[in-house]
Amino acid sequence: MTVRRFCTLIFAIALSATGAMTQDGGRQGIAFVQAPEMSSGVCTGKDAATAFDCAKKQCVDGGGTDEDCLEAAYCFPARFSVDVFMQSSEGPHWHEYYCGWDTKELALAAAKVACDNIKRPYLVECTPVLIYDEDGNSEEVPMDN
Repeated sequence: MTVRRFCTLIFAIALSATGAMTQDGGRQGIAFVQAPEMSSGVCTGKDAATAFDCAKKQCVDGGGTDEDCLEAAYCFPARFSVDVFMQSSEGPHWHEYYCGWDTKELALAAAKVACDNIKRPYLVECTPVLIYDEDGNSEEVPMDN
């Protein structure tokens, strides 16, 4: 499965889950916003608009511009998410986010797939850096992953 198809699948699942929000006992979604090479933001919220608004404000407050702080990912329910740092052999670096996993281990497995150097030989670095829980609390990923 290509990374693009993987991301599309995750996005489709997230969109279909938003209709079940009222049935899910007040769970929150998680939004990731990124201004490549500048800043980023991560927030949870009761819906996508609330979470993205908060994450965009964090991104702008961190040094990104309103125009450059782009919506990168959203999952509902948030569950566990992983932030993966990537750098191209051409120099630019960015983060990709994989969210909505039932466990930390599954989130890290998603990062491992994203970092497959056979599928993405142009990456000189690919490392999961942060894991987020359903409340948006983060912890660093140990370097041995």
